[in-house]
Amino acid sequence: MTTVLAGALCRPGPPRPGWVACDDGVIVEVGDGDAPRGARDVGDAVLAPAFVDLQLNGIEDVDLATADAAGWDTVGYHLARHGIAGYLATFVSAPLDAYDTPLERLAMAQAACRPDRARPLGAHLEGPFLGAAPGAHPIELLRPVDLGWLAALLDAHPGLVRMVTLAPEADPGLRAVSWLAERGVLVALGHSQATADEARAAAAAGARVVTHVFNAMAPLHHRAPGLVGVALDDDRLTPTLIGDLVHVDPAVARIVFAASASVAVVSDAVATGGATQPVRGAARLADGRLAGATALLDEAAANLIAAGVLVERVVAATSTVPADLLGLADRGRLEVGARADLVALEPRVGTLELVVLDGSPVA
Repeated sequence: MTTVLAGALCRPGPPRPGWVACDDGVIVEVGDGDAPRGARDVGDAVLAPAFVDLQLNGIEDVDLATADAAGWDTVGYHLARHGIAGYLATFVSAPLDAYDTPLERLAMAQAACRPDRARPLGAHLEGPFLGAAPGAHPIELLRPVDLGWLAALLDAHPGLVRMVTLAPEADPGLRAVSWLAERGVLVALGHSQATADEARAAAAAGARVVTHVFNAMAPLHHRAPGLVGVALDDDRLTPTLIGDLVHVDPAVARIVFAASASVAVVSDAVATGGATQPVRGAARLADGRLAGATALLDEAAANLIAAGVLVERVVAATSTVPADLLGLADRGRLEVGARADLVALEPRVGTLELVVLDGSPVA
């Protein structure tokens, strides 16, 4: 049994002193008073559920779209040491015949995943059904939704595709939004010049997320709020935010948290090398366009806490909210029966002090 005593627990909610006992990979007790003898005391650190990342393309020299078994294991090893317990492998816009192989490798990585590794929870397809705000996606690969292809892909890889980012303008009649939502796939709106009315219609059809708010979409205008405005105003939609403080300014990050009761922080981390080079926590193409991030969720959490976002909001945004969006009742919370995946954060600057996965400290 592993027991951790902390000056503050975010279960979620405002932090208060307490302790968590784990056995056989699950939380078996959560207490407010004196901890059992032998508890590991992390002082005034904030104990929180381990992170869940909805958007991760790769890290360092490993791109998940092309990774072999060793590459998937390397990613899981490194993510675990950054406090990430689970993540969606994100595959960006590609030719339609290029998705089967990465999904097959993802399924094999799930089956081979060790308890001390971050677990790939499924796939996030970011494209190719995007609109007139491609960002770093090659414009020649973008296309309107092919619902027949999408249905065949999901049938060929049951349960693997957990999230799809698409643009409303690429889905006439919002047939794909409705169909995906009915299938239990999390639908996100992004890489889009959608108007506010189009965004609201997509939310009514079943979309629940806006992918990396402010990035790859029309800017907020006081008479034309667009996708950004609806993301911050419509309770049906959860904006995701890249937390490297390069993709958005710290002031904008604070505005997002002030405007929306439900925010999910994503890394949007990418492999670097070749055409994608790291620059100050982000990654850029040779022409200077942002192509993703290099900062993982632990750094994003530290960035946001240092920027003045309340620690309990950061904890919720990096664990509870993404877990809830994926329907994972056993992640993102410190309660009896939940997975014994924990992180301890320094309360003032948010640096990572301890990681526990499957009930055991990660070295």
